Amino acid sequence: MKLYIAFKAETNFVDVIPQKMRLLLALNLRFFELHDPKGLARDVTNLGRWGNGDAEVELCDLDGLPYVMGLVRQAFEKQMGNGAAEE
Repeated sequence: MKLYIAFKAETNFVDVIPQKMRLLLALNLRFFELHDPKGLARDVTNLGRWGNGDAEVELCDLDGLPYVMGLVRQAFEKQMGNGAAEE
C-alpha cells in the first residue's frame, strides 16, 4: 500500500494518507454516524479518493491530535460493535 497506511481490526477503521503539509485521515464509517462537534470532518461519500469510509478529516499540527484521535476512536468502536447504540 503505497498510497495510504491502513489501521485495521476486523477491517480498516482508518486510513492515513500522508501529504506534504498534513495527514489526511479517512474514517471508515458513515458521515452521519460521526459525532464531530467542531465540524472538522467532511463528507466524501460520493467522491473518488484514496482510503475507505465516508468521513475524512485532516491533521495539520499536533494540537489537533487529541480531537482527531477521538474521531478515529469512534470509527474503531463502531467496527468493534461498541458504537452501535450511541445515537
